[in-house]
Amino acid sequence: MKLEHPELIELLQRAYSAERAAAFAYIGHAGSLKCAGAKAAVKRIEDDEWEHRENVLRLMKLYGIPISRSYERRFFLIGKLISASCHVIGRFMPFFFAGKLEGGNVCEYFRMMQFFHSLGIREHDAMLYAMGMKEKEHEVYFLEQIKTSRLLPLFERLFAWGRGRSANDVDLENKSPLEDSDQYCKPKTRRT
Repeated sequence: MKLEHPELIELLQRAYSAERAAAFAYIGHAGSLKCAGAKAAVKRIEDDEWEHRENVLRLMKLYGIPISRSYERRFFLIGKLISASCHVIGRFMPFFFAGKLEGGNVCEYFRMMQFFHSLGIREHDAMLYAMGMKEKEHEVYFLEQIKTSRLLPLFERLFAWGRGRSANDVDLENKSPLEDSDQYCKPKTRRT
């Protein structure tokens, strides 16, 4: 089946490449950490990103969507640059920006689900829901690591992410079940 949904196709292509960039970034992030527990936690998150990339590729193959060479090149460079920078920018910034990134990634998977629904396709719901929730877990983990940092209030103001501020509306403590998850990450309607 060929998808007739340009936004969904582009979102799948971008997510596929961005997951590799995130995995590369976490390789550098884990390598920059001294604490064995933190290294292991970031390595698990890296493994999740590789798994998400595989899942997205399966969807792309199922619908005959080509890999975007442009996204692959761009995100390869971004991932490698972030990976290297983790060794020189200190402890706070890798955790902060990883959390902000993961917070944005949550909605990618819920939007994919909504786009598939608009085409009458629901067979990928469980996988997309699980990936969206896993990204939220990552966001929460990274914020937890820096929640007492003196830098956090400044970075929250500058980058609009942190305690009580996220790019998604998922609450892990009160998460909606799969069948009610269409409510997540709805585009904001503008009032005129």
